[in-house]
Amino acid sequence: MKLAVVGGGSTYTPELIDGFARLRGTLPLDELVLVDPDGDRLDRIGPLARRIFARQGHPGRISWTGDLDAGADGADAVLLQLRVGGQAARAQDETWPLECGCVGQETTGAGGLAKALRTVPVVLDIAERIRRRSPRAWIVDFTNPVGIVTRALLTAGHRAVGLCNVAIGFQRKFAALLGVAPEEVSLGHVGLNHLTWEREVRVGGADVLPELLAGHGEAVAADLRMPRALLDRLGVVPSYYLRYFYQHDEVVRELRQKPSRAAEVAAMERELLEMYADPALDGKPALLAKRGGAYYSEAAVALTASLLGGTAGDVQVVNALNHGTLPFLPDDAVIEVPAAVDTEGARPLPVRPLEPLFAGLVAAVTAYEHLALRAALEGGRDRVFEALLAHPLIGQTEPADRLTDALIAHNREHLPWA
Repeated sequence: MKLAVVGGGSTYTPELIDGFARLRGTLPLDELVLVDPDGDRLDRIGPLARRIFARQGHPGRISWTGDLDAGADGADAVLLQLRVGGQAARAQDETWPLECGCVGQETTGAGGLAKALRTVPVVLDIAERIRRRSPRAWIVDFTNPVGIVTRALLTAGHRAVGLCNVAIGFQRKFAALLGVAPEEVSLGHVGLNHLTWEREVRVGGADVLPELLAGHGEAVAADLRMPRALLDRLGVVPSYYLRYFYQHDEVVRELRQKPSRAAEVAAMERELLEMYADPALDGKPALLAKRGGAYYSEAAVALTASLLGGTAGDVQVVNALNHGTLPFLPDDAVIEVPAAVDTEGARPLPVRPLEPLFAGLVAAVTAYEHLALRAALEGGRDRVFEALLAHPLIGQTEPADRLTDALIAHNREHLPWA
């Protein structure tokens, strides 16, 4: 079995390698190729990946290359973890929206749209090249904004599934609070990527969400940085990304008063890359846990294993086509829910009707994602403006106009039409 990781020079990669090594019984890799245009990063991360495999006794071969075609040739699956423009572009995404009084964040709002516009054309080009070299390869997309990127891939006919670590993160945290093994916990996870709610937490077939909130509501709320009273009123656990919607103005004030997350991550990445260059290092350093992406490797291993030869009944929380699961959305919308996954792909499992309090926001953001994808594929100032105007975090003409001009000015080198 051959697996390629496009964006293999990411500082996330050792997390992924560690998961491949530990979970080789689930996903028995013969060959792993790290693909990245940044040769300096690969020269640090590639040897570390080999040392991690050697330390854990994994017999698989690891190589690295800047040649996408060679890396994808004959691959059974390709994982995408790209950041077009790097941390410098992210720093801009988190900064200029604040000048208009809007959240600056890399996956939602104006910053999220900028990332989508930079990313979608690049990912589609990569996917076409993968299809030419390995027509049956599955693409597992971890590249943000996952919902929009996955929708672009599926609309173009690629064999793709989107993946996020929010659900597995909740599963592990809830299991620890409840004192049970993670595999005993299943979630009623529903919504869109980075716009989800946990409406059920099942252990042994029983929904223990009320008990979880009653006994551990303060801990859950503190982790989300939301008021405990809000969780009690909603009766669900929202994704921490809902804070940008539920506490927008408060978040804007906070973001204006502290260094951007991009600045923190950039400093962390410099330190991690220095660590990765140490020939004595043969495991992922503790600092990597602060980089984000917790449990990404375990979710990626489980999903890839199911796509390449899973057994009947495999269920993963993924991003997949709606196909009537949420009847108020178009069939070609991409939703994030538990799905049955096998070698034919991911099919969302039925969910009970979504409450109006949540459905309205899901419908609005789905409309924005449709417009965002159109802007990414076709370009044009008017299309960018429409997407921003439709976004619930913006929704006014004057800010949308200002944000449109700022987005184009800060991303001109990545937007050929501009």
